[in-house]
Amino acid sequence: MKFSFSSVPALFALAQYLLPLLLICFLYLDSSPALAGTLTERIVAFPEWTDKPAVQPVEGDLIYPDWMVGTWKMTSTLVNMVAPLAPEVTTPGFDGNQDFLNIPVTCQVRFLPSNVLERHKAGLPFLSLPTGSLTKALVVSDRAFNGLSLAKAYLGDRVFRVWVDSRDPNRMTTKFRDNRKLFSFATGRSVEQPDSEHFIASELFQQFFQAPEKPYKNQVETTTAYAHQPDGSVTADQFTAVYLNPPHPKAFVAGDRPVALYRYTLRFVR
Repeated sequence: MKFSFSSVPALFALAQYLLPLLLICFLYLDSSPALAGTLTERIVAFPEWTDKPAVQPVEGDLIYPDWMVGTWKMTSTLVNMVAPLAPEVTTPGFDGNQDFLNIPVTCQVRFLPSNVLERHKAGLPFLSLPTGSLTKALVVSDRAFNGLSLAKAYLGDRVFRVWVDSRDPNRMTTKFRDNRKLFSFATGRSVEQPDSEHFIASELFQQFFQAPEKPYKNQVETTTAYAHQPDGSVTADQFTAVYLNPPHPKAFVAGDRPVALYRYTLRFVR
């Protein structure tokens, strides 16, 4: 299976979302009433997307339902991909990503109480925190761990390191062994929770792939609908859209319309 580094910006939106998940590589439970229902409608409309999602500026980390806490074996499968503006407008790496179509990719991911993650970042062991305090903290993604795990599942040893800005959990950097880097940061977010067992989130990311031969910049949307199953597992449908940014010569032609769309099925088991 061949993989082009021009596919990396799209791939890493998935990881950033798991962090928050990689082709492309995850939320506050209180969403704005003005946005209620819009994510559900957006998912139903896929792949007929003509603009970006309605999101609000990000504040703090992404918060997950309590049933996401723990370490999981995650299987991600790309099941559909569309280039809605082709052949007039395309995105680098789209054709190469067809090699991943219907191929399950498995890796380990984890979601932790926020106070546990902070202690881990400080170099303290997980078990040094009193058990009673774990239920009081909000559940967040271990972004660096998840980003590296998913990156290695797709790219193997070409990935050297993944880290998150200590001052801003929404900023992530991925370094490759050839010294190329991918910078990704969340700029917008929207969340819906229809009931206690379902959770929908959408985020917009700005991404910059630093490479000496041809730097590349774009914007990526990841919208994911999670469902907590009776057996304790979690399933999800994830939708990723790639948008062009200037100075791409076709950015003004595309406008707010996506140039690449991907749909994944996700399964989390303990």
